[in-house]
Amino acid sequence: MREEYNLKGQIKTVSNIACEYIITSDKEFFERIGEKETKRYFEVAYQFVCEYKNLGEQYILSAKVHMDEQSPHMHLVFLPVVHTKDKKGNDIDKLACSEFWKEKDSYRQLQNAFYDYMVSYNFELERGLPKEETGRQHIDLKEYKEITNFKNTKETLKNIKLELPEVPDIKDIRKVMINRDEKICNEIIKPKDELIQELYQDNVSLYKELSKQAKVIEEAEKYQNERDKILADNEELHNTVKHLEKEYKKKNNNLEFDFKNRKDELEEEYKEKSFELEHKYHNKIHKLEKENSHLHKIIDKFWDTLEKFISWICKKFDIAEEDNLVRDFQKETNTFINPEKQIKHEEREKEWDLER
Repeated sequence: MREEYNLKGQIKTVSNIACEYIITSDKEFFERIGEKETKRYFEVAYQFVCEYKNLGEQYILSAKVHMDEQSPHMHLVFLPVVHTKDKKGNDIDKLACSEFWKEKDSYRQLQNAFYDYMVSYNFELERGLPKEETGRQHIDLKEYKEITNFKNTKETLKNIKLELPEVPDIKDIRKVMINRDEKICNEIIKPKDELIQELYQDNVSLYKELSKQAKVIEEAEKYQNERDKILADNEELHNTVKHLEKEYKKKNNNLEFDFKNRKDELEEEYKEKSFELEHKYHNKIHKLEKENSHLHKIIDKFWDTLEKFISWICKKFDIAEEDNLVRDFQKETNTFINPEKQIKHEEREKEWDLER
């Protein structure tokens, strides 16, 4: 790109040659404006970056919108190019991060400009107050983790297990029941107690099945690595055969007949070995597909069980809305019920830790 656009500026090993914006808003904002306006929001934001400081779209390296995390957001990477003049007064484009963010309050200017631009396109945003008014101080990530005991908190969340809730034994309840409450015991308390036990056993079985599947996957990876190695060896053998063919032809044409026989034998061995490998791994793949299908059924069963469990919790503790219970759990523990979202969330946190 430096050559294509004739970019000036001295680039050192410590030079910052690319910058990144993260453009977003809070979750409630996007829920309020809906999917169509959310798409327009990021299109307008992209247009703002192209126009800010007259950057130009050609200097944007990438712009990706993530919709599968807690709040929609766009990662945009660009070259910090300034439009200036050289010593002779000629107009030039210069790759210079320090000059792009030259002013002391460059970031505040950026945020003010972004706010004004988006509001002009009828997006109802709120601009934060300056630190001179709020008196707030910036705390870096390392210090913040120490203050919040982040490491121990993550470890605690990791080790939390869903235990069987403590409930009174049905026999103990009967001791204090009078005759008229026997129906309540048999029709309400006892069935719920049995349901708890059933859900608990289902979860234990699911854990065992998932552990078994993990071992199967590890075994499959092992066989795949072995297969790749054998195929690589076969490729090397095939190349060796081709090399020998050339050498034999150069040395003695009289050996052509013998060499051809040898070549045919090697190729036949190669075909037989390949056929055996394909047959072996075809059976392995078929087995894995079958076990994978079984795992999907188990996971579906787990989701059904989880939904029943949440519904039971809400009824048990008189919680009005199941969605509120799930939302409060995710908000207070920073943990998603959906494992795929949780994995992506943790991977993104690790990326941020590395970047910072």
